[in-house]
Amino acid sequence: MSGVSSSPDRTLSYVYDASYAGFPNWEVGRPQWPFVWFEERGGVRSPVLDVGCGTGELTLYLTRQGFDVLGVDISSVAIAQAREKAAARGIDARFLVWDALALDELAAVGFSFRTVLDSAMYHVFDDAARDRFVEGLTAVVPSGGLYCVLGDARRPGHPGYGIHPVELRERFTGTGDWGFVTAWRAPYQRRTGANPGFFVVLRRR
Repeated sequence: MSGVSSSPDRTLSYVYDASYAGFPNWEVGRPQWPFVWFEERGGVRSPVLDVGCGTGELTLYLTRQGFDVLGVDISSVAIAQAREKAAARGIDARFLVWDALALDELAAVGFSFRTVLDSAMYHVFDDAARDRFVEGLTAVVPSGGLYCVLGDARRPGHPGYGIHPVELRERFTGTGDWGFVTAWRAPYQRRTGANPGFFVVLRRR
């Protein structure tokens, strides 16, 4: 993908590079099960964006299922590991170092995705970043496209972390560009257990 690049937040990229240089607790060596469940029931349509893909397990799984997928992450270390996995498994998967808060720049060079999958990325954003992410997502997803997010459930006393269906519904549908589809409780798996979470689906109007 020569000629396509973003300028990620260097501080944030260094933080995640350091995490992926070790063994981050959220890397469990397989896709989170709600995405597999959703795909097996026909919910995923190409082309797909795996945003905040980490070391690529979900991108690799979907590519092997025949989907046209692009995995992006702010961490160059994570993307390097994802490409190594793809080569080792003989999967022709696509990965790109990209800032998820610059999705509008992907749209500007012609990218469009009917399904965007987010495995625990949105849940770390503060309010300003969430608003910016929604703007970029709106630019890169056409009418009828889906955004599916899994994340830790928001807890009392931690207003800036985690997700809740009410917060997602209000933030997305408040723009007039998105409609709420469904939500259910789903654990977010870690190496050392699982956190209570939500899986939420929204549709671009």
